Amino acid sequence: MTQTSTRSLSYIAIGAALIAVLSQIIIPAGPVPFTLQTTAVGLIASLYKLKEASLSVIFYLLLGAIGLPVFAGGSSGFQALFGATGGFLWGFILYGFVTGRLTNSRSSFLRLFVANSLGITLLLLSGAIYFKFFTQASWSDTLAWTITPFIMTSLLQILFIILVVKSLRPVLKKETFFQ
Repeated sequence: MTQTSTRSLSYIAIGAALIAVLSQIIIPAGPVPFTLQTTAVGLIASLYKLKEASLSVIFYLLLGAIGLPVFAGGSSGFQALFGATGGFLWGFILYGFVTGRLTNSRSSFLRLFVANSLGITLLLLSGAIYFKFFTQASWSDTLAWTITPFIMTSLLQILFIILVVKSLRPVLKKETFFQ
């Protein structure tokens, strides 16, 4: 194995671990809890290159799928991936890919804001649509439980992500797996 691929695997593992750790920080908000795993995905997508960002999210989901308690509240397995809130977990792939694709080391505040806003929007829509069809809730209830409570917190998360990314990028520039 080359030094490059070993480093790539290391960054992917670190990214998945960051998502797993931050997913344990939970604030109950109805049927869909508020967690910091969304922040972790945004950070990884905004800092890592597209391949490492996407694979970090996929590795995180695989760890949960095989039974490791990495999802919010220590849940795991296929029941979490395919339960009422499973659409949010799958939406992390969209968030990571889209945001990672739209950002680079020269991304401005505005570009980071737009990329993360689009990523979180896709994440929330994915989660809401899946939740709606899984629970058979009305659209008004679905939106009230899956999107409305997260609008303000998503904006705050995006601002936090941008501040962290902007402060870390100068330090991480020499590493090849960071954008």
